Amino acid sequence: MSRFQFPESIRSRPVYGTLAPRPGKAHLMIADAEGAEALLDLHAQDAALFAKAHVIYIPKGTGETYADKLRAARPAQLHVGPSYPASVSRIRRVLSDAHMGLQVYLAGTEGLIGQAQNEAMAAGIPHTAIQTEHRGSVARRMQCVHCKGITEDVTTDPFTCAHCGLNLFVRDHYSRRLAAFQGVCVDAEDPGNVPEPRELYS
Repeated sequence: MSRFQFPESIRSRPVYGTLAPRPGKAHLMIADAEGAEALLDLHAQDAALFAKAHVIYIPKGTGETYADKLRAARPAQLHVGPSYPASVSRIRRVLSDAHMGLQVYLAGTEGLIGQAQNEAMAAGIPHTAIQTEHRGSVARRMQCVHCKGITEDVTTDPFTCAHCGLNLFVRDHYSRRLAAFQGVCVDAEDPGNVPEPRELYS
């Protein structure tokens, strides 16, 4: 199983649920990596849902493991994309063509969930019509509060900003607008005094 129980944190930190079938004329399902497991669990609960589903899946490092299983679930449409940025135009197109009652299911990493949720809400999909479930990697999408650059897939605390090179402390403060956690300089007052990096949640 690829579930992870996040420890309690501050109010801005996202909380994820478990995907459940909902009635609707159309269903948009977006997942990456092990997020496919959540979609397959959804299929096990209600296979008929997939006959009305547009599935957008980004395998990341899982290869064809889940892509083949998703094909076997026979969704109305399945798009397997190489990355989230490469899939954004399709996501926006599906959302722009959507009619009232579209149900949105997001599963996988926090980075995918946050970015896809922003796209759905920008398209006018109510928050109550968007379900989320975290599966797989606990790597974070981080924004440096100093240079504003985004570093993807951060797994250690502290980490080095990919844009300005500062050593950043991984905070639980989350920006829904940016779909990213916030990182602040860890050695601002004592340059060079940087703690040994440790794995998140270790």
